[in-house]
Amino acid sequence: GREGHPLFRIHKDQKVIQMRNPRLFKDQSKLSFDYVPDKLCHREEQLERLEMLFRPVLDGSMSQTAFLIGSVGTGKTATSKRFCLDLMKAAQEKGRPMDFIIVNCRQRSTEVAVLRRIVMHFDENFPDRGFSTEEMLRSIRKHLEKRKMHLVVVLDEADVLLVKGASDLIYQLTRFDEEVVGGRPSMSVIMISQKNVLDMLDAASSSTFRRANAIRFDRYGVRDLADILKIRADLAFYPGTVRQDSLDLMADIAGEFGDARFAIELLDKAGMLAEEEGLEHLAPEQVRGAKALTYSVVTESKIEDLDKQRKMVLLAVARAIKDQAYVKTPEAEAIYKLVAEEYGEKPRGHTMFWSYLQDLTNQGLVGTKVTNEETGGRTTYISLPDVPAKVIRQRLEETLGA
Repeated sequence: GREGHPLFRIHKDQKVIQMRNPRLFKDQSKLSFDYVPDKLCHREEQLERLEMLFRPVLDGSMSQTAFLIGSVGTGKTATSKRFCLDLMKAAQEKGRPMDFIIVNCRQRSTEVAVLRRIVMHFDENFPDRGFSTEEMLRSIRKHLEKRKMHLVVVLDEADVLLVKGASDLIYQLTRFDEEVVGGRPSMSVIMISQKNVLDMLDAASSSTFRRANAIRFDRYGVRDLADILKIRADLAFYPGTVRQDSLDLMADIAGEFGDARFAIELLDKAGMLAEEEGLEHLAPEQVRGAKALTYSVVTESKIEDLDKQRKMVLLAVARAIKDQAYVKTPEAEAIYKLVAEEYGEKPRGHTMFWSYLQDLTNQGLVGTKVTNEETGGRTTYISLPDVPAKVIRQRLEETLGA
């Protein structure tokens, strides 16, 4: 939490949360990881692939398997939820009973735990223990036959299950309908993983998961993340309360990982900081504060280890940036000259200033990006991706003044 961050402490006597009506949040639940928007931005291609693969399931002619692969925060789980919800709706319109269940295999990492979760989808009071996998599979079959229903089982983080040697369960679920003669297919399976689990399956199981049914999720680009953040901000916040430069800064920070989860978490935490401070807008300073609460790479020792010139350059950036997302290099350099004078040092020339700036960038203390201007020139913008400018300013003024 906030108290634990070395550069971001709260005094014990300071009241953190004041009970009052939110000024910024309209509906904070829209930033929850469980919330799935009606339309998924930049995942249309993956949804189309799933729709194409599952068309025979909708027609009632066969079961299907699919495998979604991609790193953290690339929209795999959200896409599977959105797809299953849309599939249920389409099945309902055709008068076909269909349901889905998402099982997180990190939370339920054994064959028995997964099967019990599926049985409990139909029978909440199913006993905790005492049933074999065969008995649970029979119970699932009875529930599906009774309801004349097709069930889509989504195994999220399936690699955790497979590491423990659960290939047999995958085989049983994907061949669930083989015993049924002349009946309708009743179960399809979607596996989600960061790793290519197809190589972890035994030959019998991997034959049902055709490699052609693998759907790849690449990392989101900065522009993709900016679009996702804009949609979520419009849903979660009152109009005009989230500044565009704040959204741009969040997209830039999360763009390093291509991670939409991280981007949405930043938006949520930054909103809470702005609410706590009683502000009218979510500004870049709160974005930096939110970053300090999550994946911050800045520590006091990192700043302590800087020599005086680099400390002064970092202080100049923190002073120049104020509550903005970015500052242009010439503005930061002009303030650096004033800072050097203030602390009795001779300011170095432009080449040395630029070299100090590159050092700070390499250490992750500042971020830089070059933009092509309409005039044809190129401008370098500096950001503070990790910690609020105010916090860095105070810390450096203490150490430089000591």
